[in-house]
Amino acid sequence: MVDKLKEEIQDSNNEFANKKKIISFPHLGNYYIPIYFLLSRLVGNSEILIPPKMTKKTMELGEKYSPDFVCTPFKYNMGNFIESLDKGANVLIQAGGGCRFGYYAELQEQILHDLGYNFTFITLFDAKGVNIFKVYNKFKIINPKLKKIKFSYHFLLTIKMIDILDDLEESIRKKVAYEVNKGEFDKIHSKLLLELKSVKNLIQLYKFKNKYKWILENVKLEDKESKLKVGIVGELYTTMEQFSSFFLERELAKMNVEVKRYTTATYLLFEKFREEKKLIKSANNYIKYALGADGTESVAHSKEMCEMGYDGIIHVKPFGCTPEINAMPILQKISKDYNIPIIHFTFDMQTSETGVKTRLEAFYDMLKMKKEAEKCLKTI
Repeated sequence: MVDKLKEEIQDSNNEFANKKKIISFPHLGNYYIPIYFLLSRLVGNSEILIPPKMTKKTMELGEKYSPDFVCTPFKYNMGNFIESLDKGANVLIQAGGGCRFGYYAELQEQILHDLGYNFTFITLFDAKGVNIFKVYNKFKIINPKLKKIKFSYHFLLTIKMIDILDDLEESIRKKVAYEVNKGEFDKIHSKLLLELKSVKNLIQLYKFKNKYKWILENVKLEDKESKLKVGIVGELYTTMEQFSSFFLERELAKMNVEVKRYTTATYLLFEKFREEKKLIKSANNYIKYALGADGTESVAHSKEMCEMGYDGIIHVKPFGCTPEINAMPILQKISKDYNIPIIHFTFDMQTSETGVKTRLEAFYDMLKMKKEAEKCLKTI
């Protein structure tokens, strides 16, 4: 296996010898910032092309050149890749990983080559998770002069950057419903992302963290008792890439709803595999075995949030996601057992933003009426 990888690296290095490398990658929420940081430190003199901001055009390109019944994240990635290739990218990087996502790279690469694009495709992770040695060797394809110590430092720094970003954004999700000055958290979030782009080393990263923790802790908040609390569960891409779910979290914030979601890059990289048995055990009256992909987490975390007193659960998934389809009847049983409403959103290229907002507003009204009715019963 190692010898084969070395041969692949050598062949790739020979291929790259006489051409400038322009590297791009698919969008995934705000994680493009740490991804860009990592690449800018590890790829030598290569140029890094951040894919254009996701738009309806991205969706249409991905839909046009993808198999009809493949799950929606595949199509978004395809749209990202095509837009990057059209702007001159000749090296595409895909994360890889669990469920069918782990097989995306080969099919995407073949489709793009069939369309006439000339590029090199690199998949960083396999279905077993993160293997730093393998990731280092993949980066050696791009930059043969890359030293292990430099790779290790910047890889770990990027992981820390992702962890801090997840932590700060989680704090915003918890507090945004209670802000006294509406729009304050949005402004802080925009400045936070802009400043994160300028971080260059560990010292600056910790200064950034401490600065924004202090800022977030000192935002003036309203009383918490009257606000609705909603949990979001479901497939990883749809929960983390807000464009693909029509910015559900932003819409909930406008309704002054406190939001909780477990799925973050930090969770997926370092907690998911370690917690699977624990999650199955905690939800053993609903599941006995892993459902695959994020289905297990959708069930276990929904049960957990019901027990924590959340007012409702939103289950999101892309069209064609089998594990989340399998989770749906179990989530309905949890909803019935705990008397907590659960709404399901399935997203694909035909999904209407107006329809999503209408259903979300109706769900909010139902939760609000239910909460007020329960409050009245307690006073009787």
